[in-house]
Amino acid sequence: MITKNIHKGNLLIAEPSILTDKSFNRAIILLTEHNEEGSIGFILNKPSQFVVKDLVFDIDNDFRVYIGGPVEQENMYFVHTLPELIPDSIEVANGIYWGGNYEAVKSYLEKGLIKKNEIRFFLGYSGWSVEQLQQEIKEKTWLMMKNSYSNIFSINDAKGWKEKLMEMGGKYKIWANSPEDPSLN
Repeated sequence: MITKNIHKGNLLIAEPSILTDKSFNRAIILLTEHNEEGSIGFILNKPSQFVVKDLVFDIDNDFRVYIGGPVEQENMYFVHTLPELIPDSIEVANGIYWGGNYEAVKSYLEKGLIKKNEIRFFLGYSGWSVEQLQQEIKEKTWLMMKNSYSNIFSINDAKGWKEKLMEMGGKYKIWANSPEDPSLN
């Protein structure tokens, strides 16, 4: 369901008009913060080539790491559904949390107490300054949608973007079936 109101917990769906933007082409972003200072989110459907143990050498874990966005890609972030295990988490919406105590995450990963469908790791994040996101939505760069996924971590790749466009129908159905690089058509 498309909405005009920007709230953390909503999803940003890349409009087909930004096909040439390598960072955001076909992106689905979970908005984790929106306030008078700006907005922050993480791209849910762009897996990196890395797993956690490739980037954090003292954690032997093979959960995929995703590209969260173009800002601070040297840092790793996480979103999860485990506030009872991970203290100091920030509630985003509807049982989804951002960040929290890293040592707790590390400990529970080592013990095998966190499952892939309960946490997602990201390199970098997507960020907007005050009013920037509103302007990009007006310019039809993004569609703002309420999160309708029962498990946000089921979004794994570009197929999620295509599915969202197919749900919207009309002109979006045409774009959903176009190649990633339309010049190759």
